[in-house]
Amino acid sequence: EAAELGKGSFKYAWVLDKLKAERERGITIDIALWKFETL
Repeated sequence: EAAELGKGSFKYAWVLDKLKAERERGITIDIALWKFETL
């Protein structure tokens, strides 16, 4: 979904951003600490 909107380089931020505005604008509005691991 991120790649479809030209935001492929933001793939990890895309997963963690919850607000629609964050995803549309490519910015993080709500700050939080998230721990996740990639394979």
